[in-house]
Amino acid sequence: MSRRRRRREPGIIREILGWIFYIIVILVLTYVIITYVGQRTSVSGASMETTLSDGDQLLVDKLSYRFQDPKRFDIIVFPYQYEENTYYIKRIIGLPGETVQVVDGYVYINGSRLESDIYGNELMDDPMAASQPITLGEDEYFVLGDNRNHSQDSRDPSVGEVKKDTIMGKAWVRIYPFDKMGVIRHE
Repeated sequence: MSRRRRRREPGIIREILGWIFYIIVILVLTYVIITYVGQRTSVSGASMETTLSDGDQLLVDKLSYRFQDPKRFDIIVFPYQYEENTYYIKRIIGLPGETVQVVDGYVYINGSRLESDIYGNELMDDPMAASQPITLGEDEYFVLGDNRNHSQDSRDPSVGEVKKDTIMGKAWVRIYPFDKMGVIRHE
């Protein structure tokens, strides 16, 4: 009888070690995915209406910008510099090296009106800092919310231009609400 007990013990220990190994692998993969590939975030506020709504749950693609530069009209997620664990979701309008200005409610890039900007819900009432030309540095982006008159964005000095190395990622997929689930349109 003692022989039987000895034979079962190594089997049980092996099974427990196997489970511990699988749990460690899952934890490591989860860490890698959240740190380098994607992350869940939620939209708070109406600054991106009608594209994104308050309460929408999103997956953020953190991998793409390691291999390519952000493009005009990409929707990005970046940290708010004055409040820890607060992230903004905005649309890229101005690219590095460009000069951006808001005149009579319209966006101008390098002196020409940005005709392809179909995302703004309305003309901007207050250009704020963008009433004067803003020349972007080689790693800076000018961002706006789609709900322009209800958005704290690059026009506001507290947000300003967004540096490339602060961009967490690109809004990729809406996972909630379920009736709006799908890949987010950027252009």
